[in-house]
Amino acid sequence: MMILAFPDYLSQSQALAARLGADWAEIALHHFPDRESLLRLPLSLPEHVILCRSLNQPNDKLIELLLCARTARELGAKRLTLVAPYLCYMRQDIANQPGEAVSQRIIGKMLADLFDDVITVDPHLHRISTLDQAIPIKNAISLSAADDIARFLKTEFGHALLIGPDAESEQWVSRIASNIGFDYAVAHKQRRGDQQVEMSLPEHHYGNQPVIIIDDMASTGRTLAKAAGLLQSAGAKDIYAAITHPLFCGDALTHILNAGIKAVWSTDSIEHPTACIKLDRLLAEAVRAII
Repeated sequence: MMILAFPDYLSQSQALAARLGADWAEIALHHFPDRESLLRLPLSLPEHVILCRSLNQPNDKLIELLLCARTARELGAKRLTLVAPYLCYMRQDIANQPGEAVSQRIIGKMLADLFDDVITVDPHLHRISTLDQAIPIKNAISLSAADDIARFLKTEFGHALLIGPDAESEQWVSRIASNIGFDYAVAHKQRRGDQQVEMSLPEHHYGNQPVIIIDDMASTGRTLAKAAGLLQSAGAKDIYAAITHPLFCGDALTHILNAGIKAVWSTDSIEHPTACIKLDRLLAEAVRAII
């Protein structure tokens, strides 16, 4: 077994290799002036190869994943496993208007054609319940970072109130809260566009304890900022955020901090200054379970 690591995901790949006691090698990656990608893999590959890379900012990465997977097969790999802690193109699961591409189904089929196993963390699924409905292979494995986030929060707080910004977040908020004995509540959210959200908080006493907003991803930061504003109006003073995937597009993190959130913690599913919750143990356990 060997882990092939892309340069932008090297430290996470090395941590996973160390957990597994596996060999690893870095993929040589070059971009031509027109952004075409040139990849070079080791000439000698074992039968089982693991590609490790999160798929944020996905368009170039998907092409590079295709090139890498096909080349690995040509070099002798019999089994290919993709470890992609952040998995792209999962939100578009129906055509909202005639003619729209259903990207979840298209990208899912592409990954199923390339890989024998796909392992990811907290994918952004809406109308389906299991990952194999999007990626039609036997080993389409969806993990949760909830336990790792819970362990981290327990080291930071004796007690706190956890807030989920919408109904979808309740699955993570309730699991974290039950693991460490914290209270939780879930807000109501209605999205009006990529950067416009309406939100309301449930009745609760917010002013006598730290409040931590829990979500699976932060992209524009508007949801977290909106929640922070409502919490401040409700009397909360110490507001924090813990998220799985720190996408943080554009001015997202600045916007969040300016909204009154004192600190943001995230997993290292994506390389980011807030990424202090490591996923290598979780990912290694999932790999061991399939080999």
